[in-house]
Amino acid sequence: MDNLANAKVMRSAQTPAEQRMWYHLRAHRFLGLKFKRQKPIGPYIVDFICLEQHLVIEVDGAQHGDQVTYDRQRDHWLAAQGLTVLRFWNHDVLNRTEAVLEQIRLIVEAPSPPAPLP
Repeated sequence: MDNLANAKVMRSAQTPAEQRMWYHLRAHRFLGLKFKRQKPIGPYIVDFICLEQHLVIEVDGAQHGDQVTYDRQRDHWLAAQGLTVLRFWNHDVLNRTEAVLEQIRLIVEAPSPPAPLP
């Protein structure tokens, strides 16, 4: 199955934590930003992405504890594409939703570093 078809399947089989996060991110609800879910990016499918902010949000379950090396490689590749990757555990998304959203807000609203001098 190619990434696009796999992403479509993943959209219809979201975890409860992904559903909770999507509720807050969809329809420009979060800071007026447009997020997409289960979006193919190169060889990967990211949980949520805001292209305008170059921001990827991953919601991780227990299986990610066993695939640390894979996630690190994936994050490195995404960073090389100019994307910032934020990872949150399912437990935190479900039980500390406001704190997770606040962490995302702080990243989005952080001042940009000054441009280098010519």
